[in-house]
Amino acid sequence: MDLPRETWRKSTRSGSSGNCVEVATPSPGVMVRDSKDRHGPLLSFTAGQWAGFVKGVKDGSFDA
Repeated sequence: MDLPRETWRKSTRSGSSGNCVEVATPSPGVMVRDSKDRHGPLLSFTAGQWAGFVKGVKDGSFDA
């Protein structure tokens, strides 16, 4: 699925390896897709779910 009306962004820390995801923020949620497969599946989150995920990443909740 490609959503041309949405602005997809990827992290500036992604580098040039091509192994990254892109994020779009249509109101009121967030969508995530694989940058190598732009017509493939995407994940959709509410704003609250995304905020919780970002908080968990920042505070180390997902560190191994």
